[in-house]
Amino acid sequence: MPHLFDPLPIRSLTLANRIVVSPMCQYSSVDGFSNDWHLVHLGTRAAGGAALVLTEASAVTPAGRISPQDLGIYDDGHVAGLARIVRFIHSQKALAGIQLAHAGRKGSTRRPWEAPGAVTPSDGGWEPVGPASEPFVAGYPVPRPLEVQEIAGVVEAFGAAARRALAAGFDVIEIHAAHGYLLHEFYSPLVNTRTDEYGGPFDNRVRLCLEVVDAVRRVWPERLPLFVRISSTDWAPGGWDVEQSVELARRMRGRGVDLVDCSSGGAVHHQQIAVGPGYQVPFAERIRRDAGVATGAVGMITEAAQADAIIGAGQADVVLLARELLRDPYWPLHAADALGQLVPWPAQYLRAAHRVTPAR
Repeated sequence: MPHLFDPLPIRSLTLANRIVVSPMCQYSSVDGFSNDWHLVHLGTRAAGGAALVLTEASAVTPAGRISPQDLGIYDDGHVAGLARIVRFIHSQKALAGIQLAHAGRKGSTRRPWEAPGAVTPSDGGWEPVGPASEPFVAGYPVPRPLEVQEIAGVVEAFGAAARRALAAGFDVIEIHAAHGYLLHEFYSPLVNTRTDEYGGPFDNRVRLCLEVVDAVRRVWPERLPLFVRISSTDWAPGGWDVEQSVELARRMRGRGVDLVDCSSGGAVHHQQIAVGPGYQVPFAERIRRDAGVATGAVGMITEAAQADAIIGAGQADVVLLARELLRDPYWPLHAADALGQLVPWPAQYLRAAHRVTPAR
């Protein structure tokens, strides 16, 4: 079986190891534009030894942002700043990926370090959209249900964002279909109460997600990988569950999705999550086995031996780290040392390496 620092070929690319920087919202943009914060944040993790660096959720429309400070890829003007980041990530011998997203009913809300709740139009907010008119929780904006004819525009926006991602030089696209944002809202029976062709039975609820996959895959070159992040369960009675996730993963695999990033939760406020080290790994293992698709494990993966065991046991093909890489951007280099692996360090940092390794 492979281990944490074995390479992973996907389509025409090869990840140098199995460590991926998970998308982490920074809430630091103006009008969707990237800036020096994003360059340093993402560039540092590339220098730290991760094989693939994913941007935060990048909105495909202005109304698809979570907050007014979210990163965007809904305007051609966004491409130049993103391309600058990609070039630096590539200079560190890492691959660059972007997560395409639409916040749905969770849009027009304040940043997490501010008082929770809606951002009013006078403060730069907007009317969010969703499958229905129920807000996520009291104090959040009341969404406007998308008309059937509007849904095609959302799908087209994902396709247009994929074209911009290609122009910026990204190697990987991840579609964000998790955490209670728009695509998850449509496939979760707890949120989607529609009675048209996008609501009700399983086939209808997953329709939007699959249409987005198709739209992105049509413009994203065959040589480049496509990932999708899903919420494997809603953690609530009557909600989306891992059995439905397996079936969705099967269908996405048949449409050209290369890896399913297995997160969970976020659809409803009354979820009851059983949190603990590696608590979402069983979802990645089950979907990998039963859907026959590569998976990523994410969530409270903090130790090198833990991450190596996940890969070695065949529970997932990659691990995605978020908070641990906020605490230590150089976690991959330190993990390699802990596991007795020789990996390249940036030449500028070689004098701090515990082992003498080739510079990259």
